[in-house]
Amino acid sequence: LEEFLNLTRLKTSWRKAVLIDYYSAGFLWAKEMNFSLTQLSGFMELLNFVLENISDKHMSLGDNLKELERAMAEIGETDSEQEGDLNFFSIEQGKAIIDYFMNSFFKYYRVYEFLF
Repeated sequence: LEEFLNLTRLKTSWRKAVLIDYYSAGFLWAKEMNFSLTQLSGFMELLNFVLENISDKHMSLGDNLKELERAMAEIGETDSEQEGDLNFFSIEQGKAIIDYFMNSFFKYYRVYEFLF
């Protein structure tokens, strides 16, 4: 197929291509959600967090889901002042974020396991 499409000299790093897609899709989704700059930054941190759980820590799907649950547990709380809290998201935004991860990253978890 490479020869037929004349792609024999193309040096594609599938890992880099997937990472570019992963982060750019997440960024565009967050922009469509009209997140503030702080929320956008927090969401990008979440993207990085779940990806590092598989790429660096080689977590199973279940363990990574539990880590995301822990990270998002304080969304909507106004009296929490711990560093790294995601309390700048509303509960509705938190639900949308979980849906995003379930329909993107976690849906294709085996692909990410293969890459890393």
